[in-house]
Amino acid sequence: MSDSQPDTNQRPRFVAGAVCPSCQEQDRIVIDMGADERRCVACGYVEARPVAPADLPATRVTRAAARRVETPSDPVKLIDD
Repeated sequence: MSDSQPDTNQRPRFVAGAVCPSCQEQDRIVIDMGADERRCVACGYVEARPVAPADLPATRVTRAAARRVETPSDPVKLIDD
């Protein structure tokens, strides 16, 4: 097999819970990694997959302040019985 040809053994994968934007059918969207697209098996809708990842919304986890440690740590003393 040559490096320039896509892997034909890779099967399209269904996306659980996905709704087709065209026919509104649920669980009919497949991702085809070989063609780099998503399509609906019910109505034939095809859309190219986005190239760049979407921007993450600001949450309390993605803020820089959430990653800072604001409380000092104290040493722990272990006592043997």
